[in-house]
Amino acid sequence: MKKIYPLIVVLITLSVVGILFIQMSWIQNAIKLKHEEFQREVDNTLKQTKEAIYSRYIYNHKYFIPDEESKRFHLRNHFTVEGSFNKDEIKEIIRKELKNNNIKKSFEYCITNIYKNSILQSDGFQMSDQETAFRIELSPEDSYRARETLFLSIREDKNLIIREMGWMIVASIVFTTIIVLAFAVTVRTLFNQKKLSEIKSDFINNMTHELKTPLATISLAIDALTNEKVIHDADKIKIYSSMIKEENKRMNKQVEKILQAARLEKEEIRLTLQKLDAHQIISKVAHNMVLQVQEKNGSIDLRLAATDPMIDADEVHFSNIIFNLLDNAMKYSTEPPKIFVETLKHGNGMFTIKVKDNGIGMDRETQSRIFEKFYRAHTGNIHNVKGFGLGLSYVKAIVDAHDGKIKVESNPGKGSTFTITLPAPKAD
Repeated sequence: MKKIYPLIVVLITLSVVGILFIQMSWIQNAIKLKHEEFQREVDNTLKQTKEAIYSRYIYNHKYFIPDEESKRFHLRNHFTVEGSFNKDEIKEIIRKELKNNNIKKSFEYCITNIYKNSILQSDGFQMSDQETAFRIELSPEDSYRARETLFLSIREDKNLIIREMGWMIVASIVFTTIIVLAFAVTVRTLFNQKKLSEIKSDFINNMTHELKTPLATISLAIDALTNEKVIHDADKIKIYSSMIKEENKRMNKQVEKILQAARLEKEEIRLTLQKLDAHQIISKVAHNMVLQVQEKNGSIDLRLAATDPMIDADEVHFSNIIFNLLDNAMKYSTEPPKIFVETLKHGNGMFTIKVKDNGIGMDRETQSRIFEKFYRAHTGNIHNVKGFGLGLSYVKAIVDAHDGKIKVESNPGKGSTFTITLPAPKAD
């Protein structure tokens, strides 16, 4: 399965790159074909202009030429533009032939002799235009007279071809963009599915581990209760019954965590807001956890400095927030945990709680994901950290429900600081 996702991404990437390459090649070829078509139209115009000038020359001189061979003979011996046409006549002939070839662009022209000197030209033609202008020899190929050349400069709009193909280019860009976006969504979905699959596997493993231990303890206790030596010993029955009860409570807590996460996802949790003394709640939760922290030779230092500790909150959920943060600080530590809880009251009425520890810390990637449901940070050499990865996602959801904010600051090996900001109590 791990090899399939990269293979799919590579294949889709190659397909999209191939499509983009084909699209670009197609657009370039289409522009090239349009340009070549324009070149052919101009070439046809020049040939037809040459024939039109010949016809006008014959007509202007009132020659009677019975056949085509006689016409070619006469042109070969007598044809010349110089003295036979004026500039407006030539311009009109060119305009007409351009129109016949569906070329509707402005133009300038020049007719030169064998010495490259202009003998007839339009007003806007510059001699430097000869380098880029289209050309055709007007004199017959076997003419006995000096060679004369027509230069035709068409004021071509460089963006005209692109404008003519505009709808095709735009459509190509739009559909290519859709393909790229679809590719991005597909890849993102693949990685999300991969992440969900990993989260699911981790969750099942964690849940199995969390439930297997109390079930094993309960099973052993039940076996002990059926032992002949234990049945008649009231003290041992109490001990084993107490063990079963405690392990049953433990399993219920784990199941409740999962149900609580499901309710959060469906937004079924309703808060019962009331005015609470935050310092009192924090002190109570910290007192209940002191023994656990002391077992690890750690300490909880309360620095409750807020002048006004009153907040609008749900007592149960607010207590759970503090408990989860303290429990998290205690679990993710390789040294005796030193936990600092600080409160502040800002001038704008915002109430701030900071929980700082000396734990293993987190890198940037972990910080960006710790509030995701079921996500659990890599704990390095800490192998006894238990849980489903629901604690911090629950904290984030409850803080959001209170219209508050939570953020984390951490560095690997230097501990973490969680900061919760809650709005001021509403006026009565």
